[in-house]
Amino acid sequence: MTRRSALLLGGGGVLAAATGGLVVTRAGFGSPPPPAEPAGAAPASLTPRPALWSQGFQPGHGWTAGGGGTASDKPNDTALFTSGSQSFGLTTAGNGVQSFIRREAMPPMDMTGRMIRLVFRVEDVTHLHSMAFYLGDAGLANHYYWNFHTHSSQWDNYVQSGEWVTVHLQWADATGSGGAHKLSATRVPTVKSGFTDMSFAVYDDAKGPVTCHLQAVELINDTTHAFPRGAVSITFDDSFQSVHDLARPVMDAHKFAGTIYNIADAAGTTRYLSTNQMQDLQDASGWEMAGHAYSMDAHNKGYDQLTAKQVDIDLRKLRAWLASNKFPSEHFAYPHGTFSATRDGVPVDSIVKQHFLTGRSIISETTESFRPAMPLRLKALTGVSDAANPGYAVSDVTRVGGELDRCAHNGDWLIFCFHQLTTGKLSDNTQISQTAFTAVMQAISDRGIPVVTVGEALSHYS
Repeated sequence: MTRRSALLLGGGGVLAAATGGLVVTRAGFGSPPPPAEPAGAAPASLTPRPALWSQGFQPGHGWTAGGGGTASDKPNDTALFTSGSQSFGLTTAGNGVQSFIRREAMPPMDMTGRMIRLVFRVEDVTHLHSMAFYLGDAGLANHYYWNFHTHSSQWDNYVQSGEWVTVHLQWADATGSGGAHKLSATRVPTVKSGFTDMSFAVYDDAKGPVTCHLQAVELINDTTHAFPRGAVSITFDDSFQSVHDLARPVMDAHKFAGTIYNIADAAGTTRYLSTNQMQDLQDASGWEMAGHAYSMDAHNKGYDQLTAKQVDIDLRKLRAWLASNKFPSEHFAYPHGTFSATRDGVPVDSIVKQHFLTGRSIISETTESFRPAMPLRLKALTGVSDAANPGYAVSDVTRVGGELDRCAHNGDWLIFCFHQLTTGKLSDNTQISQTAFTAVMQAISDRGIPVVTVGEALSHYS
């Protein structure tokens, strides 16, 4: 069993495994990627979407700290920032009570077709419990809220110590509401305008304080500007033969194309796709052949268990293998979904950035957006299965108000990560029966959500 299998089998829901921040320090690994590496259709870099409204926490910003969990605050902290000349610093009291940075009585805002972009940093996550954001009217009497991060002591986290992080909050990710504001059965908000109050909330674990810095709260165009009904990408990790034999016929019937993140070393071995099958999927059905690892050993260990040099070598070999087989994808998925630091302390995503345009994780605290907040940390829903202990039950995805309804009615970029299909007994939740997989594909089709490969989605980037 791989470490990813152990993670998926660990409980009733998938706890996303990922770490990092907005700005990373990249070690030098010598020359740029070799000329043999293919160039894809997507742009060479993915710049953030411009803000329609921005609060950068420069002098005169008007935000204040509060809550019973606040020990101290620095509204104009000139010692630590990532843009401008200052940020808003806050330290919690270590009592588990909400601490917040809030602004009230702003001019009413229309959030139709908009999402919220947060840029923040937690200095030490040892005692971080969770983070949330509130949007509402006077005094937040009527509001919506997003619980966008819950910290884990067991798995890697999206928010790590001392890193600037960017998070997008879409309507599809709204956790709940209060007062007169409601979410419908299909998770559509009853109100999208007239918002005057915002609150960025932090909770520690009641065992010690947490210090964070808020750099930006912004409004940007959401996914509906590129995909009015949202978009779905159907991805598969590890190159299993069952993708060709069991998933392809179902997807061909709907004219859906998928993205396979391949382990080069596995090609043509027992239970795995051959390069001829990969090429046929690409050429005949429009599938995308992306990268997951070159060697099976590197994949099974995980890049976080290798040195930076070993990771760089594996990625170079992977890119050369993609080029030699005429697979032009610029996209990659992290082994076990983990992009924390290598054994010698270099962030894995900073190495991947030298070779690929995007890196896909198995984070699912919020759904991916278009444009993505952090392209080297694409979010994906994994563990969707009809196994006895699924990461996500198929019904969670297909039911009224489930993941597909949120995508179709609010517009997000929902990336699925599957592994193996079977017509027999399921051994764990990295597998899904062909019958259940067929139900998910039919539910996507019934809602009229476009299915795009990861490369096709990013080709809309402009």
